[in-house]
Amino acid sequence: FLATLTYDTLRFEYEDFPETKEPVWILGRKYSVFTEKEEILLDVTSRLWFTYRKNFPAIGGTGPTSDTGWGCMLRCGQMIFAQALVCRHLGRDWRWIKGKRQMDNYFSVLNAFIDKKDSYYSIHQIAQMGVGEGKSIGQWYGPNTVAQVLKKLATFDTWSSLAVHIAMDNTVVMEEIRRLCQSHVPCAGAAACPALESEVLYNGCPEDVGLRERLTLWKPLVLLIPLRLGLTEINEAYIETLKHCFMMPQSLGVIGGKPNSAHYFIGYVGEELIYLDPHTTQPAVEPSDSGCLPDESFHCQHPPCRMSIAELDPSIAVGFFCNTEADFNDWCQQIKKLSLVRGALPMFELVERQPSHFSNPDVLNLTPDSSDADRLERFFDSEDEDFEILSL
Repeated sequence: FLATLTYDTLRFEYEDFPETKEPVWILGRKYSVFTEKEEILLDVTSRLWFTYRKNFPAIGGTGPTSDTGWGCMLRCGQMIFAQALVCRHLGRDWRWIKGKRQMDNYFSVLNAFIDKKDSYYSIHQIAQMGVGEGKSIGQWYGPNTVAQVLKKLATFDTWSSLAVHIAMDNTVVMEEIRRLCQSHVPCAGAAACPALESEVLYNGCPEDVGLRERLTLWKPLVLLIPLRLGLTEINEAYIETLKHCFMMPQSLGVIGGKPNSAHYFIGYVGEELIYLDPHTTQPAVEPSDSGCLPDESFHCQHPPCRMSIAELDPSIAVGFFCNTEADFNDWCQQIKKLSLVRGALPMFELVERQPSHFSNPDVLNLTPDSSDADRLERFFDSEDEDFEILSL
């Protein structure tokens, strides 16, 4: 009852979109408030919305049964990754309409995030995998930590067969990504991208295609870039570049927030960011006997929240999804053009090959369990201290 009351009382506080000539950008789509308000709201509602939940099975069997107060960044990580799975299995144009029967792939995506221990990306899996990143269960995560954990969990998701790359040291190395995504090249240990023939065929290639063509297929890429855009507040010089990230068709949005609370940013209008807020506690959802989920609580059905870009905490992770190699090449071209935009300071560097000053030449052969996470944690060693657990 309390969760419902909280949700209902909050619902009336959400402001509608301002009447502005400025375009509204949502994950690579441009809208006008005057002529496309319904389309904007439908796009927002169609994103998977993960919030605090209560009364789920205890994490680890004896741990918490709710993530209220500590799980907001974990939920934001779920949201950005769910957007990647939606693009992978349903497409960016897919829309959720209340009461309309959805395709099986939709429920498969949603089931990957349900609050139980055997879902690929459940709060249970993220919290327990985080122990290996030095985070005890119930401890607050920063954007970088949740990105590292999701990368590890994705190796078990053979249905999606994603290549997940976390760009370290503010540098995206194109050669590393091509090596990871081209199925015929071994990468990050066999477990990270098993090139089983069945999975290659699952990627949409008919059986009569020659072996060489089958083995050079591109694994869909999830690219996460943890960044620090200032010391205690965002450096204004990065704001235009950040806005441009939401304009790219490959955009998965941004995870970050204000000090003390994490948000999933999906777009912007004017000088305001548009975001989904995980800070609503809802009861955990159980699948029905038929296997279908009551799914309305996973879609935000009121206008999304907004905040000034200047209030953004400087520690964020930006996400992109490239379904094909052409998508990745197009993304690289857009990033290169962005460096020419006046008044826009690049948030990260795009290079063809690994710079010689990178410490370890074996970095391309790292297993998912080795020191890439440690290096990134050292680079962002102050990241999590900027955030504190919400007081309840």
